[in-house]
Amino acid sequence: MTASASSGMSPSVDDLIRGLSMRRYLAGRPLATVLCVALRLRRPLLLEGEAGVGKTELGKTLADVLGARLIRLQCYEGIDVAHALYDWNYARQMLYIRTLEAAQAGSEETVPELFGREFLVRRPLLDAIEHSDSVPPVLLIDEIDRADDEFEAFLLELLADFQVTIPELGTIAANAAPTVILTSNRTRELHDALRRRCLYFWIGHPTPEQEVAILRARVPGVAERLAREAAAFVAAMRGLDLVKSPGVAETLDWVEAMAMFGSDDLDPELAELTLGALVKYREDAERAAAHGIGNLVAAARVAARS
Repeated sequence: MTASASSGMSPSVDDLIRGLSMRRYLAGRPLATVLCVALRLRRPLLLEGEAGVGKTELGKTLADVLGARLIRLQCYEGIDVAHALYDWNYARQMLYIRTLEAAQAGSEETVPELFGREFLVRRPLLDAIEHSDSVPPVLLIDEIDRADDEFEAFLLELLADFQVTIPELGTIAANAAPTVILTSNRTRELHDALRRRCLYFWIGHPTPEQEVAILRARVPGVAERLAREAAAFVAAMRGLDLVKSPGVAETLDWVEAMAMFGSDDLDPELAELTLGALVKYREDAERAAAHGIGNLVAAARVAARS
């Protein structure tokens, strides 16, 4: 935790860069700046970028930097209020009804009591709104682009005031708004209304130099030569017409796999044998093979020396 975060103040840009770096997340000044603004203005931050560039990891690491609890809502097609906000514990309600029936309680007395706090199941959004944490939690709404338009509209209303009305209990409002990070892989376009509600940052693929620094930070003991050659190889792969360009997460897996076999440079045979850690589609593996793994490795070695 940074000194600013531990004292209850919003961390500065330098605090964030330092705190994230200590946890092996290398954020540039532009990203740290928008994070700082989001924290001070208490505005949601929308992070877009291809899969594997570190959007989700940023939300997790930020929670650690702030000393805050992480609440993650993984979005998917068909997600609804019962999965995201709250639901009722129907099994417990039925048990309660049977207990009352055994005690010969009247039905008119049971209905109001069935929807009390003791039967409420708090989902991530309600947990974030109704928190009692000393440091507001980080609410990570992951892959919002996978949810449908109706859920996006509901989320927009909730983020406007950080309150929700439960018919049986009334309106519940946050005493202190959580820090909200939304991520999107841009599989579909989000509505302008949601974008207007948020600050925005695009996380792209790192430069080879940045990727080398990430590899050295995240893969303990990796040889610098292997890191440089692998980063150059991946940069070349991203220039091909692939179904899915490898992200930083895939690069980390690939380099870790090669380092596991004791490699300190980019060996063509080992690179090909472990390529499944880097590319995840048959078409992409075939495209790499068509260019020649040996040729790509040779070019990467030249690029790494320049």
